[in-house]
Amino acid sequence: MELKLARTSISAKPKNIDLETIEDLLKKEGQKFFYFDKDNTHKQFIAFINHFKKKGLSIYHKTVKYGLDDNDFMYEVHIL
Repeated sequence: MELKLARTSISAKPKNIDLETIEDLLKKEGQKFFYFDKDNTHKQFIAFINHFKKKGLSIYHKTVKYGLDDNDFMYEVHIL
């Protein structure tokens, strides 16, 4: 499964990251914050959350709005 990381600027395209890369980062650091783009589907996001919950990890997520438009948001995820 691949998810799109949050854009670094409004005109930039989001970069992709896969579950294996995320798991490797968690093994190295123990916990990590990730910021995901609004282009990820809700179904993908729920599957991502459930994947790490099944592994026994705690995962916290929220929507972060950064503008006045309803489409100006990203997802913040903290995995412990």
